[in-house]
Amino acid sequence: MQHGTIHLVGAGPGDPDLLTLRAARLIAQARTIVHDGLVDPAILALAAPDARLVSVAKRRAHHTMAQEDINALLVTEALAGRDVVRLKGGDPFVFGRGGEELEAARAAGVPCEVTPGISAATGAAAAAGIALTHREASSILTLVAGQCKGLSDQDWTGLAGKGRTLVIYMGVKTAAQIAEKLMADGLAPDMPLAVVENACRPEMRVLRGPLAALPDMVETYAVVSPALIVIGEVTAREDTALAALALEAAR
Repeated sequence: MQHGTIHLVGAGPGDPDLLTLRAARLIAQARTIVHDGLVDPAILALAAPDARLVSVAKRRAHHTMAQEDINALLVTEALAGRDVVRLKGGDPFVFGRGGEELEAARAAGVPCEVTPGISAATGAAAAAGIALTHREASSILTLVAGQCKGLSDQDWTGLAGKGRTLVIYMGVKTAAQIAEKLMADGLAPDMPLAVVENACRPEMRVLRGPLAALPDMVETYAVVSPALIVIGEVTAREDTALAALALEAAR
């Protein structure tokens, strides 16, 4: 029997209009879609009426399905001769565990194709009007996970500061530790930052303030995932009046 193909597809930051043409085509043609919890319902609505939708949502301290089981599901579908779309928020290879699923497919000898998507970082920054790199403010961009094993033991020295932009994924629950860690590593308490919640969606909020205020900002405005923290001078280049309006709208 000929093996099916596993398609690792990036769903982008949320808005269906930001899907690639190839991603939209694969979703529409798929018979089986294994999707993350952060994939917007409007994107899932592009699937055929008879498509099988399997949610493998991951939330802090609760996974619908362990990663090893997701890998096994994808491989089982492909070995049975069925193509399967593995639909991920953002880009499959940016904090999406796409690399693990690709390795599982290769180990099982089944074809695996990757369709990249607009990453959460680039999508959120664009929606918030933040240039992640700027000739006058930042020539270095770093992406890190704010929720991972051994966070307190990691050395973030030099990842943020003058001429640099740091984007933190999955940092809402650990905002206090992140702020403390960065300031302990020498980052100025008044370093500007932005928190972008529900990027590229109608309910998007953009909160701005100094690094030292990050924990209070997250708590006061009840920020929830999905949200990204962008730290660096690029977040303060927006007109002051517009930034004040964005903060007021979030109240």
